[in-house]
Amino acid sequence: MGGVAALARAAGFKVTGCDGDVYPPMSTQLKDLGIEIHKGFDAAQLDIKPDCIVVGNVMSRGMDVVEAMLDRGLPYTSGPRWLADNVLQGRHVLAVAGTHGKTTTASMLAWILHDTGLAPGFLIGGIPTNFGVSASFGDSKYFVVEADEYDTAFFDKRAKFVHYNPNTLVLNNLEYDHADIFENIDAILWQFHQMLRTVPGAGRVIMNSLDENLLKVIEMGCWTPVETFALDDTAQWSATFVDSAERRISVRNPAGESGEVRWKLGGRHNLENALAAIAAAQSAGVSLQQALDAMSRFEGVKRRMERTATVGDIAIYDDFAHHPTAIRRTVAAMKRRYPGQRIVVAIDPRSNTMKLGVHNAALAASLADADVVWMYQPADMDEGFAASLAPLADRLHSFDDYDKLVTDMAGKVLSGDQVIFMSNGGFGAARQTLTAVLQRTRS
Repeated sequence: MGGVAALARAAGFKVTGCDGDVYPPMSTQLKDLGIEIHKGFDAAQLDIKPDCIVVGNVMSRGMDVVEAMLDRGLPYTSGPRWLADNVLQGRHVLAVAGTHGKTTTASMLAWILHDTGLAPGFLIGGIPTNFGVSASFGDSKYFVVEADEYDTAFFDKRAKFVHYNPNTLVLNNLEYDHADIFENIDAILWQFHQMLRTVPGAGRVIMNSLDENLLKVIEMGCWTPVETFALDDTAQWSATFVDSAERRISVRNPAGESGEVRWKLGGRHNLENALAAIAAAQSAGVSLQQALDAMSRFEGVKRRMERTATVGDIAIYDDFAHHPTAIRRTVAAMKRRYPGQRIVVAIDPRSNTMKLGVHNAALAASLADADVVWMYQPADMDEGFAASLAPLADRLHSFDDYDKLVTDMAGKVLSGDQVIFMSNGGFGAARQTLTAVLQRTRS
């Protein structure tokens, strides 16, 4: 929604908005754009009589601002619908969908197109470091959008991505998530199938061929040519690491052409993301070598393993991971990249799916490669959550207070540690607080 607000501002509208809480980096971006943020959901903010209200999916019946909007007969739409009608119409839309890696892959794709002079617009659920903003109107027919499967609005329970009508569709992976709105994996498969119904026959689908759930989606019906990618030789697009430190990558395209480049990221998950982005960029006429050259200059995404501070030789990272698969892959990548150094993880399990206990059985195993784990445990967690962490044994330190968690971390992190804060929220500013404490005591 912050990105939609930025696009509306770029289109010349006066934009205001509200939320229960807003935190960096999005709050900073909106402030810099001159977009006024109202904290809370009271009806008074509608007294300006807006020409259009763009309703996010956090809004529901019973909220004062929603009831006032309906009672007053004010015009409204959803974020995805506004985007489709005002930004995407008539453009070549490149959409990136999947449970994991959407933000990073979309950021890579937008950067490749930009670096090769195609001036794309984009709307991404994070802030690519190369751009410094999460959205841009662009100066060409190309538009990259992160295509989320979460529901659209209280009045439209379809997935957001069914509104985007992509010409090029990337399908990264598909797992069960968003347990607050999807009863089971089949419900998510059905939503992905609806999106496939909107991709034209002249378009292109770029699919991870090793993902069984994506194969099921394709089997439900696909009317568009499919190109496959994977980190093995069975797919049309493949990639591998050239060195054990994962600092050079090699990519092969369906024509058998290959190339390699040094990059700034790491991890098999990011190599998959890069491969998907490079394959999608070809649909816009970008050659393999052009895409690889652009990837050498890709700086990453804020809050996606973003190294935010180094105190002495203790490195501190901010990461958005909040699903066991993402946690496992991120920790494993760090273990390979920094052999012999401790990987320290702090987790704030705030997603609805995590709180409902859906991931209880998988969470401890996803942390198998972590040397030490600090877990924040809010009061509203599923009753089986604490017991599910028992396999971590003495590697686990649990707290129900952010300040106490930081105090304990500050006394136990060691020289050379790679410290990763994982949350899809603000984590009570624990990362910033730990950084400040270590700067006072360890610098």
